[in-house]
Amino acid sequence: VVGHRVVHGGAHFSKATIVDGNVIEAIQDTSKLAPLHNPPNLLGITVAQGVFQNVPHVAVFDTAFHQTMPPESYTYAIPKEVAQAHGIRKYGFHGSSYTYVLDVLCKYLGKQKGEINAIICHLGNGASMACVQKGRCVDTSMGMTPLEGLVMGTRAGDLDAGVLTHLSEYAAMSPKEMDAFLNKQS
Repeated sequence: VVGHRVVHGGAHFSKATIVDGNVIEAIQDTSKLAPLHNPPNLLGITVAQGVFQNVPHVAVFDTAFHQTMPPESYTYAIPKEVAQAHGIRKYGFHGSSYTYVLDVLCKYLGKQKGEINAIICHLGNGASMACVQKGRCVDTSMGMTPLEGLVMGTRAGDLDAGVLTHLSEYAAMSPKEMDAFLNKQS
């Protein structure tokens, strides 16, 4: 088996999944939500499938851990039709890290996942927090993309949406320039 970490699986995946045509299509579809991560992830899968042709390939999605969030946690306060039409919701990230930490926490405390309530932090160049209740993610600091949440190595994290309109109007920044500014230069 060849395992592949994929950053964004959208709302499509809640667990590790055997890679097939539908999975590849879903990774391509969610690339617009994680343009720095998903295209290289997909390239890695394609190359590995060419080299290791006779073994199963499994995709593990960072967003899968967060699929247990209730609607009140993943829904943004924008018109429902717009959110649904464009896949705008909180997805969360660093799920592989949270899964590991939760497993270690269970062993350390001698408890089952369903007995664990915790706030877990993933701190590094990318950073986030997840609230776990009865072993399931109920909220996270990251949102639709890896940009939302805590301040990170190169990402601005949470900021007033008015900053974007201000930069557009007064700094004449295009959406691509703002994306680079917030994801790579902050």
